[in-house]
Amino acid sequence: MMRAGARDYVVARPLYSEDSFNEEHKKVYRHHKTVLDHVKQYFRCDAKRAKNAALSLLPIIGWMKIYRIKEWLVSDIVSGVSTGLVAVLQGLAYCLLASLPPWYGLFAAFFPIITYFFLGTSRHISVGPFPVLCLMIGSVVTRLIPDEGPAANITGFTGLTVDEQRVLVASSVTFLVGIMQLAMGVLQVGFVVMYLSDTLVSGFTTAAAIHILVSQLKFVLGLQVPGISGPLSIIYTLEIIFNKITSSNVCDIVISLVIMVAVFLVKELNDRYKSKLPVPIPIEVIMTVITCGVSYAFDFKSRYGIDVVGKIPLGYEPPVAPNLQVFQHTAMEAFPMAIVGFAVAFSVAKVYSIKHDYTIDGNQELIAFGVSNIFGASFKAFAASTALSRSAVQESTGGKTQIAGLLSAIIVMIVTLAIGYLLEPLPKSVLGAVVIINLKGMLMQFNEIPYLWRRDRPDCVVWMVTCGAATLLGLDLGLAVGLGVELICVVLRIQFPRCSVLANIEGTEIYKDRKDYICINEPEGVKIFRIPSPIFFANMDFFRNKLVEALGFNPLRVLKKRNKALSKIRKLLKKGDLQWTSKGFMNTTNNSLVDPLEDSDNEELDKPVDFKDLPIRIDWNAELPGNIVVPRVAIHSLVLDFAAVSFLDISGLKGLKTLLKELVRVEVEVYIVACDPYILEKLHNCCFFDEEVQPSMFFLTLHDAMLHILEKHPETTVRKTNQDKILTTVTVHHGSLSLRSRDKNGPVPAAETRF
Repeated sequence: MMRAGARDYVVARPLYSEDSFNEEHKKVYRHHKTVLDHVKQYFRCDAKRAKNAALSLLPIIGWMKIYRIKEWLVSDIVSGVSTGLVAVLQGLAYCLLASLPPWYGLFAAFFPIITYFFLGTSRHISVGPFPVLCLMIGSVVTRLIPDEGPAANITGFTGLTVDEQRVLVASSVTFLVGIMQLAMGVLQVGFVVMYLSDTLVSGFTTAAAIHILVSQLKFVLGLQVPGISGPLSIIYTLEIIFNKITSSNVCDIVISLVIMVAVFLVKELNDRYKSKLPVPIPIEVIMTVITCGVSYAFDFKSRYGIDVVGKIPLGYEPPVAPNLQVFQHTAMEAFPMAIVGFAVAFSVAKVYSIKHDYTIDGNQELIAFGVSNIFGASFKAFAASTALSRSAVQESTGGKTQIAGLLSAIIVMIVTLAIGYLLEPLPKSVLGAVVIINLKGMLMQFNEIPYLWRRDRPDCVVWMVTCGAATLLGLDLGLAVGLGVELICVVLRIQFPRCSVLANIEGTEIYKDRKDYICINEPEGVKIFRIPSPIFFANMDFFRNKLVEALGFNPLRVLKKRNKALSKIRKLLKKGDLQWTSKGFMNTTNNSLVDPLEDSDNEELDKPVDFKDLPIRIDWNAELPGNIVVPRVAIHSLVLDFAAVSFLDISGLKGLKTLLKELVRVEVEVYIVACDPYILEKLHNCCFFDEEVQPSMFFLTLHDAMLHILEKHPETTVRKTNQDKILTTVTVHHGSLSLRSRDKNGPVPAAETRF
């Protein structure tokens, strides 16, 4: 019976071991598929499977069927126009990070969107240039075609200008990135992004923001600084900037400061009054138009010597094939680009999918970005992902689907085909200022350090190491270092878990770490040990050492000592130096007995204790004859809590069996509780059990095992710490809640067991 609002419960049921529970409650038979079954299912084809495959490969079909024209179309149009204007400006600005002519950023803001419109599962992200990815491409471009010195020895560079060579490198790298992403999507390995934790991504993007900030200083200050790539490139770049800082262009500095202050203030107003504004004020676009007009009217380029965007060719260029030699030179850099581009886009897409209640598919996203990058690279675009600020504009202005993204691509196309020439007098310092001011969110991630240090220091170490390595060594090496440190932290947490000795909480069936509570019950002769991690080859020795530390004795050492003592007793009895009487063993010689087995064979000492040929069974906790000293074992029962053990490998299984045998041989009863059914099944399949290690040692819950021990050892007393005793009967009061049962005849009344 259930009482609504009951604050306590009482349970009456039999005491269960794993064997007794399985005898009373039959399991549902479940057919386990073989590898061949999975292969057959994967390649099976029918009408339903073909339909699902088409819907998964073309997600546009799914959301187009539910598109609400009257409710969503106007919002998508407003969002598309707003996002398109931002995409034009960010395309020009982020292209500078890739060390390419600015107008190629318009290509990157157009072509990837077209294919993502059909293949992408996210309805809200804005696909296009992403500053971190642009910077990674820029490092590859400047490595192969440096500002000073000869370009790499690549056949395809013959007859091309420096800008054309750089475009060829960027498009070829993008094509390779697309191939990698497409391959990962087809092979269904989208889960790899799960290895990039939020902490790692935060540290990595913060380092990328530092690189971006340093790379844009030359535009803000109006300096000519050659592009440098490789480890410590940021140090060398800063050194050059500080050496040339006296040659800064004052006009560029003033323009940049005005732009940054204006954009910062209006963005703050947008954040503060976003609930009242129908759409955010596009301050970057407004300031760009104003600055462009002022620059044209006062001829900033000739009068003040500032660097402007320059001639923007109208229209698109014919498609080109990637250069295979570039593939060979950039394969190592392309893979982290593929991972970072997808990871950032997937993270943003996941946030919006949760907010708007729809699902996204990681593998399909990989396919979508792979095809988008391959398609864009064919038309000289560089790698695409999503910019957080641009996606925020698309979502906050009311965008409902990727129709908004398609409309933003149309806006970019109009600029490219018709009005791009109007942006020719735009100072590059404006683009640099826009890029820097948009780094605020990433740079503010430094505030996470105190929080992480207080909450989780290993995560804080991952953040700082990733950020420091990516800042000093470069983004590609920094990502590898950060991932390595993250995996090491995970391994260390599993390899060295926080093991604990449990005790019963007074008057309950609950068991907690005895160090954490005052009112606890600890039965004499019983030890409860908990390991909160899998047991495998790397932590088996740690598990054993922690258990030995908790027990207070080494079972193997005790076993060897006991066998050695038995050998000595037998030898003394044989020589007549020791006799058995009704009062016990008696020494028949006045001489002190010297141990005759100092050089005995140690190989036989770890065998089970054998009392044959002896008149009695030795009580090892009593005083032994012949000055024999054996370490005493203060416990009779050990309970191992396996509730948090998720798997056992073969090494862990062998080590566990050896440990259990040693404990059984020193007369310690071992009970394993809350073991996962699949682990138990694996133990049976691996022939884990024998005469010494038996299935009967496995119990359903910790309290079941404790009640069994108290029943088997009624002499066991409880060490009191201001408590009464262990609860031995539990009764459950359920309220009006109904319970489902597979048994059509209804539930069987529970029996009650009392001790």
